[in-house]
Formats: sequence, C-alpha cells, structure tokens
Amino acid sequence: MHKQKVSIEHKYRGSVELPDNRDAKDVFFRTKQAYANHETMSVKLVLNAFKLKKLQSYQKGGAEDELQNLELYIELGELLQFNTDDAKKIKQSIQLTNDSAHTHFNITKRLKLINKKHKSKADKNYLFWDIENFSGIASIFSQIIEPYDIDDEHIFMAANPDSLYLKRAEWEANLYDYGKTLNSFNFIKCGHGKDVADTLLLDNFTDLNLKNANVFMLTFDRDLKERFTASTHESNNLFIMAK
Repeated sequence: MHKQKVSIEHKYRGSVELPDNRDAKDVFFRTKQAYANHETMSVKLVLNAFKLKKLQSYQKGGAEDELQNLELYIELGELLQFNTDDAKKIKQSIQLTNDSAHTHFNITKRLKLINKKHKSKADKNYLFWDIENFSGIASIFSQIIEPYDIDDEHIFMAANPDSLYLKRAEWEANLYDYGKTLNSFNFIKCGHGKDVADTLLLDNFTDLNLKNANVFMLTFDRDLKERFTASTHESNNLFIMAK
C-alpha cells in the first residue's frame, strides 16, 4: 500500500492508503470523480452488480482485493464525509460468507511452522486467535487447544466491534459446549479506528516477549502473518495458517 493524496477542486482534503491491487486506482478515481460531480455515492462505484452477486458465495483467497477496495471506499467516505453504510454491510457479508467456509478446513493440515525448518524444544503453548476471521470453535478446541493443552490464560482472542455485535451470541453458544465464554480467555474488546483486532493481538504478543514457546496464530490476514513472523523470537516455534 502507499499514501494517495485526495484533492477536490484543487483543495487538499487528506490522504488514504491505496491498496496494491489491479482495481484500486480505478476505485479511487471513480469515487473521487463521482464525489466532485455531486453524483449519488454508492458501493456500485466499487463493485458492479455481477461482482456483488458472485461475492454472495465463497471466494478463493477470501475476496482479499474486493475487501481492500471496499476499505478504500469506506476510508474515502470518512475523509470526504459521505455515507458508506452500504459498503460496510457488503464488507461484513463477504467476511461472514468466507469465514463460514473456513470453518470446514482441517486446521492441523494447514498449520505450518513458518519461522524455521525444524521445530525446536518448547515448554509453553500460546494461541493468538483472530476469531472474526476464523471462528471454527469446535475444530480449534479439538485440533489445537486440547492436543497442546493450552491454558485459558495463554489464549488471546480478538474481534472488531461490528463482528462482535453480529456473532457474539453464536460464539458464546459454541463455547458453552466446552464450559467456556469469551471472557474465559484474554478476550480483547477492540475499538474503531487504529485499535483493530489485528494490531491489538500483535501488541499482546510482543508485550509477552515469548521465548521457547509454541505459538499458534490463527488468521487468514497476510499482513498480520508477516508482522507476527517479524516479531517472534528465534527460539519460538511459530505456527500460522497456510491457504
């Protein structure tokens, strides 16, 4: 990503992060032009009707480019002060559709040791869980938490406000089967803006300054995977979900 200045009628209005994908520039200039021309602002500036219909089903790769471009549009809406509620609803729908498909994955086959070729000796186990992007609670208990005997206090979970509002009751119902609630763990209640789930999970990880530990990072977010890898001590075994 890189910063892109936003100017309307030669007046600087701020800047946004421009994603590194094929359609991001087109979305940026279409949105900016529509706003300057006082046109109706709509999510259709980002996704056409065909694409919107296609995104109602699971997309390989989690529709990463489309979600990035929706984020760009929403960020422009915040900067230029136009309503982006339709884009936010589409974004949530895409995330939930793809999240539902992810719950059927075999976790143990997809967890990869990412920071070294061979596992070293470890005497502690920790789980960092981006629950809104991977909410297959039953499989996580049966394939990670129980086999590795991970203590509740070594489990860090996070979700952003919109996902928490939409799915908390479902998550709590599934956790009830294991005698747990979200508050049984180090559950991070995120705010809007910079305090998003990804950043706060990483902050908790770095604050612990772990050494000689097995660290399991459950997310499909490529940027978060890279940040965890860069932050982990060489003595740890870092396991991350592969696609």
